[in-house]
Amino acid sequence: MGSREDILAAVRQHNVPPTELPDLDAPSWVTYADRRAQFAEVLQAAGGQCVSADDVAAVKAELAKMPVYAEATKVCSLVDGVGSRGVELASLDDPHQTHDIDLTIVAGQFAVAENGAVWLTDAAIKHRAMLFLSQHVALVVPAGEIVDNLHQAYARIEFNEPRFGIFISGPSKTADIEQSLVIGAHGPRSLSVFLVG
Repeated sequence: MGSREDILAAVRQHNVPPTELPDLDAPSWVTYADRRAQFAEVLQAAGGQCVSADDVAAVKAELAKMPVYAEATKVCSLVDGVGSRGVELASLDDPHQTHDIDLTIVAGQFAVAENGAVWLTDAAIKHRAMLFLSQHVALVVPAGEIVDNLHQAYARIEFNEPRFGIFISGPSKTADIEQSLVIGAHGPRSLSVFLVG
């Protein structure tokens, strides 16, 4: 026998007994007493920042304090009342035209405390490429829309028609280069999440 047959024979000798699948409806999923604090902590560990704001006016005030906004020349805001320096997305026919946007501001649908991620779809974004081509991204999410874990998150996701959806947690990053973490290597250099309310 060759080595392939030896390996297959060894595998066949060690049958693993069947195991019951976990009860996916069990209340054993991870939950948090303070979802907002957990979300902020995990997002920060992923290289992002979380900012709490009472309302949209407070988001606008906090945004004005940030260097990524103050220094930006091209800002595309898809959230009413937040941001200016107007890139009119409706006037851009080609996603490649979003390549030089400094800051994109988008509304997220909900956040996940477990992994610091925000779910959003292309329902409010004409060109999803801007989430990856912009130098900086800011997401605005209602503070009451934070779920504990991904199991709860997946239960909220609906696709009644073909579309794009994404969980975003932190800015672009890689640790492939000499085992050193590099933020913003392949996409946005920063991610700010505004929790409103």
